[in-house]
Amino acid sequence: MPAEWELSDDLPDEDVFVIEVTPPWKMYFDGASHKEGAGAGVVFVTSEGEVLPYSFTLTQNCSNNVAEYQALILGLEITVDAKQLPLKVYGDSQLVVNQLLGLYEVKKPELLPYHNYAKRLMGWLGDVELKHLPRKDNKQADALAKIASTLSMTDKETRIPICKSWIIPPIFSDDEDDMLQEEENHVTEVFEVEEEDWQQPLVDYLKYGEVTQ
Repeated sequence: MPAEWELSDDLPDEDVFVIEVTPPWKMYFDGASHKEGAGAGVVFVTSEGEVLPYSFTLTQNCSNNVAEYQALILGLEITVDAKQLPLKVYGDSQLVVNQLLGLYEVKKPELLPYHNYAKRLMGWLGDVELKHLPRKDNKQADALAKIASTLSMTDKETRIPICKSWIIPPIFSDDEDDMLQEEENHVTEVFEVEEEDWQQPLVDYLKYGEVTQ
């Protein structure tokens, strides 16, 4: 005779059922190309709202669509190394996004290797959501890509410090103004960065929460 089971309304403590859901990271990408160079911009936004920007000069001239794929792939490679999931990816290239979503066919042979590699990276990550967004909503990645494409003529890695500032012009008399101009010295600082793995600082941050300078 089978044992009788009695249903009970008693439930364990509510804490047992509390599962902390971490919001997904966001990744914005953009590529820029012109006759003098090409660049890629990638911006990560963490679940805590921190912004991690990356800018890359591409070592070969290419079409704008290839630059877009390069930017996407660079961001996905960083994510693969850091194992940071889930991830929402946003780009303003309607062609690249829709090709990866299967809505557009890849007609140009030169885009096919990049398309296949990006699909493979997304397959490795698994938990990736890809969306198209207007260019006006992708300003940070767009600016980073344009800066990188402009600096692509240099052979060395360049560090660009970005500071927040607002200037309030001082009021001087004519004599004080003349004295100030005589004392002014204009100084230009050039930063040279030794070659290193550009991915490592972000990987360290994602894995250990460490920010390296």
